[in-house]
Amino acid sequence: MSALPNPAMSSTSQRSPLLSSEDWVSVWIGFAFLLLALVGVRPDLPGFGWTAEEPLKAFAHGNIHNSLLLAALFLAVSLPGIVLMGGRAASYLAAFPAVYVLAWASQWAAGNATIKYWGLSYVLFALLLGLAISNFGTVPKWISAGVRTEYYIKIGLVILGSNILFDEIMRAGALGVLQAAAVILVVWYACFWISQKLRVDDELAVMLSTAVAICGVSAAIAACGAIQGDRKKLSYVTSLVLIVAAPMMIVMPWAVKALGIPDIVGGAWMGGTIDTSGAVVAAGEIAGEAAMNAAVIVKFSQNAMLGLAAFGLSVWWTLRGSSQTGEKPSARIIWDRFPKFVLGFMIASLVFSFALNADTVAETKGLVKGLRTTWFAMAFVCIGLETRFRDLVAMDEGRPAIAFLAAQAINVAWTLLIAYLLFGGLLFPVPEL
Repeated sequence: MSALPNPAMSSTSQRSPLLSSEDWVSVWIGFAFLLLALVGVRPDLPGFGWTAEEPLKAFAHGNIHNSLLLAALFLAVSLPGIVLMGGRAASYLAAFPAVYVLAWASQWAAGNATIKYWGLSYVLFALLLGLAISNFGTVPKWISAGVRTEYYIKIGLVILGSNILFDEIMRAGALGVLQAAAVILVVWYACFWISQKLRVDDELAVMLSTAVAICGVSAAIAACGAIQGDRKKLSYVTSLVLIVAAPMMIVMPWAVKALGIPDIVGGAWMGGTIDTSGAVVAAGEIAGEAAMNAAVIVKFSQNAMLGLAAFGLSVWWTLRGSSQTGEKPSARIIWDRFPKFVLGFMIASLVFSFALNADTVAETKGLVKGLRTTWFAMAFVCIGLETRFRDLVAMDEGRPAIAFLAAQAINVAWTLLIAYLLFGGLLFPVPEL
């Protein structure tokens, strides 16, 4: 007896990809959040800062009220997207609160003053919380409807575009952009070459290379989307990035002082090598104000190249696959495989850079950053819930980790050279930061 057709799946397959594919739906949901912020729907974000003397500060009545209102907004705006993609509304309604609470808990843990001083991000706590549940407990089946890793990530990346402003990049200076370009091109190729020599599969090699060369976690996410990669491999790369960034954040400021490296050069060096923004800021604060300013400029320049890098990756991956299969790489094939959320990211960046006045951008900056942070926190909780430690440990007998560490060593040496050339007064006057 043949199986009866699923009405939800049939209706979804008959709709245009503009209204049913996850890539496009995430763009519309991301735009919806930005539009709501622009027209005045600006809820008060919950606060997560606390000290050992006030551990329950975030649990105050007003903060819980703000948290619940934000959860209601997220659920109301994201639910239509789930329905458009063929998901069950009732199942999502039941599962979403659990994922949101776990994301809230990860932001609360990262809000501790000492944790913030050391630059440990909510991303780490979100991932660890999900991993703890999936590896030392049992993930209830009813939560699976709310485990929408890529949906949350793509919405967050579209919103992230509104915080990448072209005028800020220009004010940061051409030196930061020049260093970012020099580091990205050399380090990406070096990591990919090493990965191939160590027989790491190309999909994982692309994510490793993009993470180490550009901006860590966000870059790995974009690379995974650009090549339609495996989320387990993304989780592996994310874990590597976070594990390696922590000791670098402590050792590099010490090396700047011990080796007598000028503060601005040291900051540019740290900004180009440490792979998480929080750790970059923390390392810069340890090294000094000038070092922190240079570090942030370089890291911001790298972040700004994320959209272009993802676009280039998607085109290259399509052309590469076509050459291996003999399939003609038509413009249609490239468009179909291009991650549409990257297009949303770039449109958001252009609109907030050129179409809106500066006051509006400034008024909404904090809010949209908070929205993006919450989506990312939920995404990394989901990655943890879907990942088993034994899968990570067994992956390619540790060869990807060796490739990542070798590329990071090249990154450290190459970026120090570039930082001296650009910020040390050898090719250009030393900038005032």
